[in-house]
Amino acid sequence: MYVPAHFEESRTEALHALIAQNPFGSLVTHGRNGLDANHLPFLLLPEDGSLGTLHAHVARANPVWQDVAGGDEVLVIFRAGDAYISPTWYPSKHEAHRQVPTWNYRVVHAHGRITVRDDERFVRGVVARLTRAHEASQPTPWKMSDAPADYTDALLKMIVGIEIEITRLDGKLKLSQNKETRDIAGAGEALKASGQHVMGDAMLACAAAKTKQAERNGP
Repeated sequence: MYVPAHFEESRTEALHALIAQNPFGSLVTHGRNGLDANHLPFLLLPEDGSLGTLHAHVARANPVWQDVAGGDEVLVIFRAGDAYISPTWYPSKHEAHRQVPTWNYRVVHAHGRITVRDDERFVRGVVARLTRAHEASQPTPWKMSDAPADYTDALLKMIVGIEIEITRLDGKLKLSQNKETRDIAGAGEALKASGQHVMGDAMLACAAAKTKQAERNGP
């Protein structure tokens, strides 16, 4: 991934936070049958290993778990929001007219080594933790024990666990950091006004951070 210095995010804790907030990732593999991509909800274990570990599961009918070998290098892509940016949102455009459209986004690439975990205990644990994480916001959270045991036991036999030891994290936060602070804020406000709050808030936070940095650096 091409990452200009002003768009780079290298702090592990910040990248972990983006993964945790946006856990639906794209698993890219290059197995015996060539390139493949599968889209899965992941569970991040940030303290497991030097950069964390990812857990997920796939359908037993999905050939990916047989196509890869233990220790194969894989890539998981986590998208953390994107938005079209109109040049009309930049205050400076209305003065010099030297702006063009762009597309802003936040993305994390997690490189790692994959292990297939075809054992019931691991799979049950992954499903239970994913369920707890994503049911937590519900008024009455669903639990695995809410379904008949024989029913869940049968379904668990139909999936296979995936474990990925993260070996490298690359983060790119393209939030118009190469623009003037007023332009970043102007675009952020326009995004929020159009209902795109995730990217709007991210750009406003970027503008605030740039202002603070300028104040620290002084005149």
